[in-house]
Amino acid sequence: MDHAAAGPPDARSLPGCYRHPDRETGIRCTRCERPICPDCMVNASVGFHCPDCAAGRTGGRGAAPAASRPRTLAGGAIADDPRLVTKVLIGVNLALFLVQLSVGDRFTNHLEMIGRAYVPLLGSVEGVAEGQWYRLLTAMFLHGSYMHILFNMLSLWWLGGPLEGALGRVRYLALYFCSGLAGSALTYLIAEPNQPSLGASGAIFGLFGATAALVRRLNADMRPVVILLVINLVFTFTWANIAWQAHVGGLVGGAVIGYAMLHAPRERRALVQYGACALVLVAVVALTLVRTAQLT
Repeated sequence: MDHAAAGPPDARSLPGCYRHPDRETGIRCTRCERPICPDCMVNASVGFHCPDCAAGRTGGRGAAPAASRPRTLAGGAIADDPRLVTKVLIGVNLALFLVQLSVGDRFTNHLEMIGRAYVPLLGSVEGVAEGQWYRLLTAMFLHGSYMHILFNMLSLWWLGGPLEGALGRVRYLALYFCSGLAGSALTYLIAEPNQPSLGASGAIFGLFGATAALVRRLNADMRPVVILLVINLVFTFTWANIAWQAHVGGLVGGAVIGYAMLHAPRERRALVQYGACALVLVAVVALTLVRTAQLT
């Protein structure tokens, strides 16, 4: 009996990737069984997942229940772009710096961190002690020079990306803002009331503190982080015109929140994580009230 030689299977029989129909593939998502090409494959403990199932979205036919969706190290949702929030924060800082350059001091003077001072141009007393608590927040997005914003944004990019990926977007934002507010509150408490300060340094030093907690959580070598932190602290206390209070306040706040987020027990994770954020915010309010009572 004659047998025809078996040829290779017809490539046209392979389905196209559900996101890129023109790319034929023999790989399917192990959850929803949709075909996925190499660019869409996400490594899983068993096989590969499509981007929708990996991110926990319900678009796929077999999207996993919330309890089994992949999570970040701190329990946050995995995002398609793990640096999106960091990019947005950098964009906001750069945009407001351009506004500062175009509008000038009359814009900066309304938003920088200052306790209580007479403003000749306005003919009035301005500051946090006068009820302008918003300055604790707005000062985090202002900068005094090109070098100031350059160093801060480079630090935000280097430190923020890995932390955003490890924490998830919501927890990362909570860390950033709570750390920055802690830095502003300590500056308000200790610095001279008429001494203005501005910059994202408090929040960035909070990222330093959280990075140390992340390295410890991963059982990685702490020495590079410690060396980099020591170098930055040396600059903090030796260079003129640096609000060291913001650096120290942000560092402490970030270390507390970062440790809580990355070491919280799984069964009480959210309670511990957001409880730590609430604790730092309570401290911010307490310090602000104490200093306001001293100045009024």
